[in-house]
Amino acid sequence: MINDERIISFINSFGTDENGIIGDVEREALKDDVPIIRKETRSFIRSMLLIKKPMRILEVGTAVGFSSIYMCRYMPEGCHITTVENWEPRCCKARVNFERAGVSDRVTLIEEDAAVVLADLKDEFDFIFMDAAKGQYINFLPDVIRLLRKDGVLISDNVLQDGEVLDSRYIVERRKRTIHGRMREYLYELTHNQLLDTSIIPLGDGIALSVRI
Repeated sequence: MINDERIISFINSFGTDENGIIGDVEREALKDDVPIIRKETRSFIRSMLLIKKPMRILEVGTAVGFSSIYMCRYMPEGCHITTVENWEPRCCKARVNFERAGVSDRVTLIEEDAAVVLADLKDEFDFIFMDAAKGQYINFLPDVIRLLRKDGVLISDNVLQDGEVLDSRYIVERRKRTIHGRMREYLYELTHNQLLDTSIIPLGDGIALSVRI
């Protein structure tokens, strides 16, 4: 954890538990050890959606569809989500969950490698949520910037990796060093790219909020 557990518990105490289908999807994901966005991260995304009111959302990393279903609750009428996932079992589960939640007409799931999909996409998006393989963020970034319209918002989740990204690479386990180095490179690029204005926020497992300028 990158924040004091008491602070996180205090923040989350002001929220309410998810109910209905989205609550069921959350409980099933946690039972199956499928990572989903943390409660404090959800409230941040909710606020950003209500402020930005995007009409086109791109999500990189669908998992079982929890984030897309959650965003559907707060995005404006007429908004559409394009979400990308490569792992077939999770794609199948996501499609089922979209049907259960009644959002299939608002979400398009592309079942293919994100690098291929991002390179092929031509449309611009108002809001992009990056929540895929952390070691691939830096590789996805050029296309993500290209697809993000001017004044569009990019939210990158899990950028502090439970605090490990702060450590020297020699302290990090050898098997994690590639991801560690790539995430540091990603954060450097976000904060130094002339097309982006970025704030790194120690919320949840770390959020980078970038605006296309």
